[in-house]
Amino acid sequence: MLKLSGIKAGYGSMSVLQGLDLHVDKGEIVALLGSNGVGKTTLNNVISGFIRPTAGTVTFKGDVLNNRKPSEIVAMGVAHVPEGRKIFPNLSISENLKLGAFRRASSNISQNFDRVCTIFPRLKERLSQLAGTLSGGEQQMLAIGRGMMSEPELLILDEPSLGLSPIMVEEMFDLITKINADGVSVLLVEQNVMQSLGVAQRAYVIEQGRFVMQGEAATLLADPQLRQAYLGM
Repeated sequence: MLKLSGIKAGYGSMSVLQGLDLHVDKGEIVALLGSNGVGKTTLNNVISGFIRPTAGTVTFKGDVLNNRKPSEIVAMGVAHVPEGRKIFPNLSISENLKLGAFRRASSNISQNFDRVCTIFPRLKERLSQLAGTLSGGEQQMLAIGRGMMSEPELLILDEPSLGLSPIMVEEMFDLITKINADGVSVLLVEQNVMQSLGVAQRAYVIEQGRFVMQGEAATLLADPQLRQAYLGM
């Protein structure tokens, strides 16, 4: 479904991504793991069209994305839920959700609204509440729900567990599994290694713009190098 081949990208004269190959197949959860500042968000932005690669190719379902605008990529079926949630705090939950269907799936807005409310019943209880008054976990649910309003075939989640309580982290990963079971492929970009490998089928580990490990999630979780570097075991 999604394929990156030889991707290089950066900011001005600063090179960040050093020739990356990655793929996400239909129906998969693929985890992209790494600490802060190693290129995870840059990679997300390349896929979503906010940054153009200096080399390599990004394709989605066979179509090249390199020169596509972000709005065009959304219309093709890719939804990006950015780090930091980026909700509209002075709009209601309902208004935030409906904005998610602006570029794609506007004809199915009622159906998708009901679908999101089923996945996130906590949002359904307070649709008229201003988004800025929600807790961090509720704001993350809203950000994901807004992405789901566009009927994505691929959902990119950038640090969805960041800043959440341990209980909310558990709930968030359960919701990601539920979304995937509903037919949405997921690229899960996280620092939370243990939880991510618990829900993903495959994973890539990035350091300084390069993939240093990749493979089946269960195999990586058992790898002593990864356990030492990221889990302190």
